[in-house]
Amino acid sequence: MSELIQLFNVGKVLEQHLLSVGIETVFQLKETGAEQAFLLIRDQRDRGACLHMLYGLRGAILGIPDSQLSEEEKTHLKQFYRSLCD
Repeated sequence: MSELIQLFNVGKVLEQHLLSVGIETVFQLKETGAEQAFLLIRDQRDRGACLHMLYGLRGAILGIPDSQLSEEEKTHLKQFYRSLCD
């Protein structure tokens, strides 16, 4: 187990996804950012990565449960996610 598992929203599956794309520490996750980490996971590990995973990554970076993301933050992430589907 890595230190990532200690973050909000990071369970065993997300931890393994992060480790497999080269994100091994909390610092690396914060430096990479939620959107880029999501893209790495989607491109290299899980083509079906969903919006909920993106919310979880952002919450992990902020140190909060994804359910506590602001509406503004959720709107931004939704727009990013939808742009990937175009």
